Amino acid sequence: MIGIICAMQIEADGIIALCSGVKTENHFNMTFNFGRLCDKDVVVVVCGVGKVNAAMCATVMIEKFSPDVIVNSGVAGAVSPLVKVGDIVVATKSVEHDMNTSALGDRQGEVSFPDGEVMYFECDKKASRLLERVCRKIPDTKVESGVIASGDIFISSLKQRLRINSVFSALACEMEGAAIGHVCFCCKTPYAIIRAISDDLSENEGVDFVKFCDMASKKTVSAIEAFVREYKV
Repeated sequence: MIGIICAMQIEADGIIALCSGVKTENHFNMTFNFGRLCDKDVVVVVCGVGKVNAAMCATVMIEKFSPDVIVNSGVAGAVSPLVKVGDIVVATKSVEHDMNTSALGDRQGEVSFPDGEVMYFECDKKASRLLERVCRKIPDTKVESGVIASGDIFISSLKQRLRINSVFSALACEMEGAAIGHVCFCCKTPYAIIRAISDDLSENEGVDFVKFCDMASKKTVSAIEAFVREYKV
């Protein structure tokens, strides 16, 4: 089974519409939609905003559905000049940029476990490479792969964006991906992240976010469908 955790309802709806035999289960105020897509079992859910919502969603998905891989999809803000509005970033790894115990001598972003520390949560190479490949087939869309940073704060200032890029060599930041990566690391579940860039290092005063979300969802839904079709469980 392929698990798909979406940040946007419009995106989840687009994927669910492509599925057959859809049924739903409600767990902890989240609706999990499971059915068949491209002759494969999938489960689709909207996790809600923020790292706790995302971590809880991933944990429940793994516990209830045992997916072979989890794909987290949504939008993100650019923290690098390499990506602009409308581009897609596929993560190679993720980091929690707001995890900070540096006062104790740790590196910013480093997460402590009983058996050691982890700073970056590596994405599954097979899933990420396939995501990148199918995204490159989307018309008029630049695709980059690299670090995606997550934190429980909406990053708006240019200074904050540049600092995240400087500290973590990140391409984009959002509020869920690394929390899902954290859970998948602990549960030994392969995962991948795809993000459409909603805002970049310029002002973007002319960007209509509602229109952008519609455009972004079309791109990511297309990518997810192609990914599911080609992914070998």
